[in-house]
Amino acid sequence: MLSYWIDGIKIALQPSNFMLILLGVVGGIIVGALPGVTSSMGIILLLPFTYYLGPKIALLMLVGMYCASMFGGSISAILLRTPGTPSAAATALDGFPLAQQGKAGKALSAALIGSFIGGIASGVCMVLLAPFLAKMALKFGPAEYFSLAVFGLTIIASVSGKSLLKGAISGLIGLLLAMIGIDNIRGTERLTLGIPQLESGFEFLPVLIGVFAVSEVIQRLEKKQQIEQVTKNISGIWLNWSEFRSILIPICFGVVIGTIIGVIPGTGGTIATFLAYNELRRWSKNKEKFGQGALEGVAVCETANNAVTGGAMVPMLALSIPGDAVTAVMLGALILIGVRPGPMMFAHNPDMIYTLFAGWFIVQFLMLIVGFASILIAPNILKISDRVLMPIVLVLCIVGSFSLRNNIHDVAVALIFGVIGYLMRKGDFPLPPLVLGMILGPEAEQNLNRALLVSKNDWTILFKRPISLGLLVLAIISVTISLLGSYRASKKKGAANA
Repeated sequence: MLSYWIDGIKIALQPSNFMLILLGVVGGIIVGALPGVTSSMGIILLLPFTYYLGPKIALLMLVGMYCASMFGGSISAILLRTPGTPSAAATALDGFPLAQQGKAGKALSAALIGSFIGGIASGVCMVLLAPFLAKMALKFGPAEYFSLAVFGLTIIASVSGKSLLKGAISGLIGLLLAMIGIDNIRGTERLTLGIPQLESGFEFLPVLIGVFAVSEVIQRLEKKQQIEQVTKNISGIWLNWSEFRSILIPICFGVVIGTIIGVIPGTGGTIATFLAYNELRRWSKNKEKFGQGALEGVAVCETANNAVTGGAMVPMLALSIPGDAVTAVMLGALILIGVRPGPMMFAHNPDMIYTLFAGWFIVQFLMLIVGFASILIAPNILKISDRVLMPIVLVLCIVGSFSLRNNIHDVAVALIFGVIGYLMRKGDFPLPPLVLGMILGPEAEQNLNRALLVSKNDWTILFKRPISLGLLVLAIISVTISLLGSYRASKKKGAANA
């Protein structure tokens, strides 16, 4: 095991690889800082350019983009009161008042320190828990994998946003898209409408680029709005000892809550940050400070959302079940670069896993260094207008789609799904369930077929095996909790409108 760690560190620190990871970190901070350009979109834009790299370094670049974008979201939350990522929404509660008081530098420093410690702590959690969970999952057969995929599909409920029904419809669209092409068991065509180009189904990358990135470009260009910035220049970024000491306990709160929430599939950074903020405020002796510009509030939120990253990687690496919407996109990205997360990855590709583990901590230190530099130039990043940025993003989308197979068909797919994604956004249909449907649908179908072949079409195999039965029970509990939550929310809304 030690040799894998050493090899992983050597790979990450090779000059050319190190520069690529640095590029991922810088890109992540920029992507996170720009309001509306989400972590998912950054990963998707980076993905086509990692095709020509080895899987290990591509994986580390994507991790760099993922972790750094979490901190980047705090920059616009503090300076513009517009979170760059959903998980930075709670950061704006105290971050923006601090910026109005002329303490934007201190707020950003507290956010960066919290992000760094949260990332390191969640990395330790990932290293300890992921192999253990994967070892348990090695006992899985087709029935267990089918039940696991079903449980994963229930996560759709928690990434559906305001409407569970619309999330379910979005997930169903993803499942239907995954069914298009040749049936891998019987070899018959399904839903191809006689169009030869659809016989191999849709390539995942152009669909991702279209649904997430192109649709975002259309929506942003349609709005044509520029947000006013409260802070033009930033100074006084260093915390004194009293200020540093005041954020230590909030950081501990953020680490514990963020890591636990991250490990639970279907939760994510937004829930973790608001929960951590609320709990810290509840136990604080100075409740009145929160919302008025408390460094503690900024630190706990940013620690929690970065602590989620390592936790969310645990079920994704060990079970192929994404922890939240961003790791759902990460899961798709890893599959596209040839990395197949799951228990077999730990058994067959330990070098890949330990390269990720070693690179994870190097990414956190890079984020800390680049983060301090980015604080000083953050106001300039935020001056980039949509009229300049969005056409550049659109060009990257087209180049990225074409570079997959040097095929104009993939560009057309990206643009068509861009329009579909735009219409879904207009109708408030969430996009992450569509991705989950496309990823987990084929997993469920293939393993169900295998389980039935092994058992000679005996469906009770799904209930006779204890782990399979347990996962199905968890899926039912997950759906029931989501339905009850949705019912209570609609009842509360109805009472408020009455």
